[in-house]
Amino acid sequence: MIDKLSASLDFYQQALGLRHQRQQVLAANIANADTPHYKARDFDFAAELSRASDGSGDLRLATTDKGHIAAGGSAGSASNLLYRVPDQPSLDGNTVDMNRERTHFADNSVRYQSALTLANARIQGLKSAMQSES
Repeated sequence: MIDKLSASLDFYQQALGLRHQRQQVLAANIANADTPHYKARDFDFAAELSRASDGSGDLRLATTDKGHIAAGGSAGSASNLLYRVPDQPSLDGNTVDMNRERTHFADNSVRYQSALTLANARIQGLKSAMQSES
């Protein structure tokens, strides 16, 4: 029973974890906007979520005994950070475009809130399905 509940919420856990990590990456870009030679980073959210959802991103530990507990990688972990190609690089080598970073940051915040709302609705639906009628 718990496995089925966990599986039904796994997608939301991965999506929220990746959104959180992307928010941190974007915040680091904004914080380093004036740092010479800083290269703006980001990752392809859709590709990372797809990789996490199909299980190809899971890290599996080898079990050599039937008593060992299988362990997987952490949910919502982007491993493919890419460098952003600047439209107009600055003279000091910094590639952060503040307008682009703010836009991506706000967009990611809205999408995080949306995913959180959907996860909450799913939890409420599961909760009401488990409650007996009086």
